[in-house]
Amino acid sequence: MKIKHLYLLLILLIAFSFKQKEEKPTSISYSTVEVEIAKESTAQPNVIILDKQFEMPGLDRNRQIRIYLPPNYKKSDKKYPVLYMHDAQNLFDDATAYSGEWGVDESLNELAKASGPELIVVGIDNGGEKRMNELSPWENKEFGKAEGKEYMEFIVNQIKPYIDTTYRTLSDRDNTAIMGSSMGGLISHYAIHKYPAVFGKAGIFSPSFWYSKKVYSFTKDNPAPKDSRLFFVVGKKEGTMVPMAKKMYNQIVSSKHPSDNIIITIDPEGIHSEGSWKKQFTPAIQWLFK
Repeated sequence: MKIKHLYLLLILLIAFSFKQKEEKPTSISYSTVEVEIAKESTAQPNVIILDKQFEMPGLDRNRQIRIYLPPNYKKSDKKYPVLYMHDAQNLFDDATAYSGEWGVDESLNELAKASGPELIVVGIDNGGEKRMNELSPWENKEFGKAEGKEYMEFIVNQIKPYIDTTYRTLSDRDNTAIMGSSMGGLISHYAIHKYPAVFGKAGIFSPSFWYSKKVYSFTKDNPAPKDSRLFFVVGKKEGTMVPMAKKMYNQIVSSKHPSDNIIITIDPEGIHSEGSWKKQFTPAIQWLFK
């Protein structure tokens, strides 16, 4: 009888454990029972999560937008440059980040204190299981359908007009930048070449050029204007991403893009992580917006 009771108790404990796993993302294990603890938000007060969900035409889904406003935004009538970024869950808040946050809000608040560049950041949440498809304009045999064209049209035709009419922005291309890492680096590279009248600056972090070789021919056929500022960064410990980034950098330089408007940083300790990208974020902003 005692054995039967112990067996039933064990089943209940296991069932409790699985139920908790389905409901919350973070856990600490204690013996046979998992006790779930929610992460504390690290987002600064000047980060806003919009209540409005934006429809993505052609993709039959909606998307959440997160916005960083400069510390003195509400106290001034100043207009600001705008930086569009991908994977917004990972930008401002450790509670929503997949593997640590970029610390975009803290970094820009520190720059503002030091009289550095002040800007608005518009973060577009990634699409979870749709992320790989949304962030590439080219189909991949392993990952399938390309949705990058629709994703960028969503940013250019839906998000940017909303931001420019709702907030005090400098909306011209010289004051509009795009930035992302990994697949976000790939789509940011695509964006500045596909929409030269919209974006004048791009931060291309650890770009996933491996996803499609078409990126090289596309870049050749769609050269960015000579005044476009391109900031490439890749970690030395990122394997084949290093030679691929160098190949793209050399291709663009050989097309006579001015050396003052393109830079590549090979971080000696860099790996494929938010921690490495966080380290390079401030230098990228200072160079892009100098």
